[in-house]
Amino acid sequence: MNNHNFKNYLITDPKYYSNNKELFKENLTKALKNHKIDLACFRDKSSSNFKELALIFIETCKKFNIEKILLNGDYLLSHELKANGVHLTSTQFDKIKEAKELGLYVIISCHSLSDIQIALDNKVDAVTYSPIFETPNKGEPKGIIALEEAIYKYPNINIIALGGIINEEQIMQISKTKAYGIASIRYFV
Repeated sequence: MNNHNFKNYLITDPKYYSNNKELFKENLTKALKNHKIDLACFRDKSSSNFKELALIFIETCKKFNIEKILLNGDYLLSHELKANGVHLTSTQFDKIKEAKELGLYVIISCHSLSDIQIALDNKVDAVTYSPIFETPNKGEPKGIIALEEAIYKYPNINIIALGGIINEEQIMQISKTKAYGIASIRYFV
């Protein structure tokens, strides 16, 4: 890696981590043991036991000294459960200010340069830019050149590459850019 501050951002999904509390903890622990993770986000849009799992997620990540522990979307719950931050969805630009006021580290999902501009104007800490590579049901991949263009146009914001990142070769390609890091669900499983 030519960028020594390059961040690895793990994002969970019940499809790979389960929503059974014991299995979830076991799968998460395995992922955190097998990879150097800097940021981690609990993302689960389907399970009814979100809060229970979020607590296990936060406790487990703290044991591994994860730099930033985030919950997806729910900034009030992030604050309540004492996570470091929140990863807002691309429909939550209006929530950035409220999340920042709670002292949370805020990442927001961006899919266009105009999204990144709005994120920058609202003083988020970082953005994910996606999809970089082919990902099921996520539309046309942007590719490395579009990622580099976004990084060049917005040098004052941390841009994390997301989408279809599943192997070392892709990570090497991204690490050669000035991206803040990579985010992935499948790579860390």
